Amino acid sequence: MNTSSASLPSVTVLGLGIMGSAMARRLRAAGYPLVTYNRGAAKAAAFAADGFTVAKTPSEAVISADIVLCMVSDDKASHDIWIGEHGALLAAKKGAVLIDLSTLSVSWVKALAARAVSHGCELLDAPVAGSKPQANAGELVLFVGGSSLALNKVMPVFQVISKSVNHLGPTGSGARMKLINNFLSGVQAASFAEALAIIERSGLDRAKAVDLIMNGTPGSPMVKTMATRMLSPDYDNTNFALRLMAKDLGYAAEEGRTHGVGMTTASAALEVFKKGIEAGLGDKDLSAVAEVFRKAR
Repeated sequence: MNTSSASLPSVTVLGLGIMGSAMARRLRAAGYPLVTYNRGAAKAAAFAADGFTVAKTPSEAVISADIVLCMVSDDKASHDIWIGEHGALLAAKKGAVLIDLSTLSVSWVKALAARAVSHGCELLDAPVAGSKPQANAGELVLFVGGSSLALNKVMPVFQVISKSVNHLGPTGSGARMKLINNFLSGVQAASFAEALAIIERSGLDRAKAVDLIMNGTPGSPMVKTMATRMLSPDYDNTNFALRLMAKDLGYAAEEGRTHGVGMTTASAALEVFKKGIEAGLGDKDLSAVAEVFRKAR
């Protein structure tokens, strides 16, 4: 970036998990004045040791920020960060653009946006497609809901962390699109895990059968990714946790039903992922859903 850091807006990143930490590192490398916050003390200490400015509370983190990015796991975590004890919202500067990149329910996004407006700020919901490799490379895909004016203000920041910014409409549109995206991804992961179980139990040549699937009509990018990870298997290198896919499927089912859609396939996939959580696989990569069927023998 050619612009000096003195002319760049100040940015806060709330949440230093897999995705938030990658965003923070990219923004610092691009020269943005940056403050970070993380609920977990160990991760916060590691970032402080690495030279990042780490605030003790969300409210402390956002006091001087022109742009605030939040990347956490679910509605509850987002609620706690923004409006819980020492929450960020009431401490944010008037006129700041607040961005929640988490995968959240549409109902919570709309409620949070209304609170932001009452405080003199504007909220964008901008959940991301992609996982750890894309976050590290700045190649995430953003699904954005909110005003064009707010989006234009933060576009330079988005260009640091993503390769594609897709404005889908008013508040909640980004969250809705992300839930649809993850609903389809979760169903594919669960269905391939079940298909793999048939292959493994029936005595088919596994390598040949999976190759035919990956290179045939069912071979979507999601199926190809799941096949590679499930055959390894490599579940400890978590790109997206199994429990988070379960959460997203639940939110997607809730959103679909508000529009009169039964979400039967989402519900079936959710039950499979719940069994994975019950089996102790919640923090493993979502491809560990294969073990639900392997262990059911």
